[in-house]
Amino acid sequence: MTFYVPDMSCASCVAKIERAFTGGATQAVVNLADKQVQVSGGIDAATAINLIAQAGYQAELVEDAKAAAQQKRLNDQHEYRQRMAQAALGLGLGVPLMIWGLAGGDMMVSSVSQQLGWGVVGVLTALVMLTTGRHFYQGMWRALKVGSSNMDTLIVLGTSAAWLYSMVVVLLPQWFPAGTRHVYFEASVMILGLINLGHALELRARGKTSEAVQKLIGMQSSTAIRITSHGDEEVEISMLQLGDKLRLRPGDRVALDGIVVNGSSTLDEAMLTGEPLPVHKQSGDPLSAGTVNGNGALVYQVTALARDTRLAKIIQLVQQAQTSKMPIGRLTDKIAAYFVPVVVLIALIAALIWYLAGPAPQLSHALVVLTSVLIIACPCALGLATPMSIMVAVGRAAQLGILVKNGEALQTAAAVDTVVLDKTGTVTEGKPQVTDILLLDDEISEMTLLSALGSLEQHSEHPLAAAMVARAKTVHAVFTEPEFFQNHQGMGITGRINGQGWVAGNRALMAQQQITGLAAMTRADDWADAGKTPVFLACDGQLVAMVAISDPVKIDAKAAIARLRKRNIRVVMLTGDNNQTAAAVAKQVGIDEVIANVLPHQKQAQILALQQQGRIVAMVGDGINDTPALVSANVGIAMGTGTEVAIESADMTLLSHQLTVLGDALALSRATMGNIKQNLFGAFIYNSLGIPVAAGILFPLTGMLLSPVVAGAAMALSSLTVVSNANRLKVVKLH
Repeated sequence: MTFYVPDMSCASCVAKIERAFTGGATQAVVNLADKQVQVSGGIDAATAINLIAQAGYQAELVEDAKAAAQQKRLNDQHEYRQRMAQAALGLGLGVPLMIWGLAGGDMMVSSVSQQLGWGVVGVLTALVMLTTGRHFYQGMWRALKVGSSNMDTLIVLGTSAAWLYSMVVVLLPQWFPAGTRHVYFEASVMILGLINLGHALELRARGKTSEAVQKLIGMQSSTAIRITSHGDEEVEISMLQLGDKLRLRPGDRVALDGIVVNGSSTLDEAMLTGEPLPVHKQSGDPLSAGTVNGNGALVYQVTALARDTRLAKIIQLVQQAQTSKMPIGRLTDKIAAYFVPVVVLIALIAALIWYLAGPAPQLSHALVVLTSVLIIACPCALGLATPMSIMVAVGRAAQLGILVKNGEALQTAAAVDTVVLDKTGTVTEGKPQVTDILLLDDEISEMTLLSALGSLEQHSEHPLAAAMVARAKTVHAVFTEPEFFQNHQGMGITGRINGQGWVAGNRALMAQQQITGLAAMTRADDWADAGKTPVFLACDGQLVAMVAISDPVKIDAKAAIARLRKRNIRVVMLTGDNNQTAAAVAKQVGIDEVIANVLPHQKQAQILALQQQGRIVAMVGDGINDTPALVSANVGIAMGTGTEVAIESADMTLLSHQLTVLGDALALSRATMGNIKQNLFGAFIYNSLGIPVAAGILFPLTGMLLSPVVAGAAMALSSLTVVSNANRLKVVKLH
């Protein structure tokens, strides 16, 4: 379940909400950048909302992603206008007061007339503070009710301390030595004005970080044209059912996943796959929701409802990834959980030192130090440093046709030094074709062979099986349901048709099944040297035929591998195919290291062996037989054209069939880690230097204390800097 929590403001909010869900099987992951909480485990929505409320925050369940995105956009626009108005009001009063002081106006209370004048200013300031800082006071009160603190606590304590001190000076000036009767009303409203301005600018910049997901959500159609016995009718997506037939007009967007029943056209799938060229679709071809039709007209049958479409799953995956945390981000959350109380303690100790041991006027100096430390130490930048970069990076990846499952995958991918590539469907097109058939038994005709072969291979998911089924269909071979069927992973298949035992596979399977008549296998070596994969066919224990299958190398494979090697990444081809075919393909694309003839569990063993050498391994594959290796690799990367099992097992999925996208994925991961380190460095340095400076460490050298107003401006600027830096990932060059 996903919940929208509009009141979250800093890293300490994240820690409190996540801590509320600790214990049991329930887990909460907070996305501060998008103000969302994803909750998983055995819990209902009402209980989750109650737990969030106990942490001091109001939450609402997100049921419709499109409606929620629209509502959030409206909320953000309203909040932006509100913050700008509050900033204008705060600065509208604070700036004239500050100019009065800078121009030589008296900011001290030394007469009854000054008491009256500054008293009016104090009341006016209080009204402005309540108007411009209402949300800060509400946030602090919510935190106090559950016995905790947050960023609002620091802001309220800092500005209130300045106002209260000033008001006591106005009402009871005789309590203070003559040199300490200074008022700081302008600091209170200026700080609130500057922080509101910073929040408004940050809100606008933050909105840009989720543009990629907003575009994906925007691709979801709300209506479709359904074909009925009474004619066409336009209906809401929610009214459609599986099996409904829909009409797709030129230029329309596909409403739900389906299969073309009638017509032909080209569709723009760039928004899902990153592929620039339109894809031709005809009867029997699948359609994906969100893709755009070209000039043709199609009729298609619904195969998935709105929540189950490929687009819906992509949106869900992207949102989950944006909400996920990196190991480097968990450190900041731990720090932020203790940050506010520690800062309050530092501010009080620093103020006490100034009051007891500082130069005159001690009380004024102590107040300035207290306010400045509280304001400058707000951990906004620290809390935003990691999630902002993750949000932008995952969104940029989605636009490139790369699905990232979680933030941890981005961090690990940045360190990858070895890429292991499966051959079929990864380096090659994955659309193999039968090029040669050699019959070795005069009693078996090609039609009989293809009928038996097609009957068995139609039950296999392997691309080579698809090639043999396709060849059988071209000669209109009749398929029979096997009496027995068994898949031998990485080797081939066995089965029984019409009482005959059939075996189709590689040399290893032939040896295992004790097939005789293997003298003709020398022909297979010639095929393998030419880059073709030989498949041996046996009937009732006797070799009866050989089939050569060729799978063309992807056009961009050579360039993609050259790009990886240029970045000093070791590239290995790992395939279940025979040595000669694998070597021939590897030579074409520029891979020097080939591991062939491996079974699925051996693929996994090879990955583990590389890891034992100290390598950080990314495994790229597309078949069920790649699943163990994908899971074992440091980063599993599935080709989007592959099986659902492979995609589910992977940390990343390349929706595009182009291999160059792999280089983009690794480059983006490195850029993201660099960006996060910049953000964290900036945030840590800001707080590490800001707090001592605000506490007065430079006073002995400069004779000046940091103004609370400057502290407020610096705090607002730090958050804006982090958000702006994260947004650079949207345009960073990956080549």
